[in-house]
Amino acid sequence: MLRTRLATNDDAEAMRLIYNTEVLGSTVTFDMVPRTPEDQLAWLAEHRGPHPAIVAATDDGMVAGFASVSPYRSRPAYSTTVEDSVYVRADCRGQGVGRLLLADLLTLSAAHGFHAVMARIVEGHAASIALHRSCGFELVGVERQVGRKFSRWLDVVLMQRLL
Repeated sequence: MLRTRLATNDDAEAMRLIYNTEVLGSTVTFDMVPRTPEDQLAWLAEHRGPHPAIVAATDDGMVAGFASVSPYRSRPAYSTTVEDSVYVRADCRGQGVGRLLLADLLTLSAAHGFHAVMARIVEGHAASIALHRSCGFELVGVERQVGRKFSRWLDVVLMQRLL
């Protein structure tokens, strides 16, 4: 049975493998250099407290996916807005892992006093757009050709949910 919990350093390698698969093989992240183990531990250290990272894991510790919130922008007036990220292991997709992660992440975000959650999704990633829509996000815009990866210009769909 899958449950979500706050991510720990013991989850770092599983999270890194999930993330690096997307870095190397997809446009769902605009990162182009895989994370090292040290990078992943530093990332986890930044995702504690009010900007948490969570994992969906089985009772025996298998990590099926992870999600986090990060500050949306650095200026103080944005402090009640966060941006979410959700990553699901390829062999666990289509099983409700993303929805479990995002729903629990929204609950945590509300508990930390955030007011708005933004999702920036590469255009054409239908599964992520559908996931966010199913959790109450609405389309608020499209940023045209703001990224470039694999020799392609990439648009970003901007979605938002108020808590």
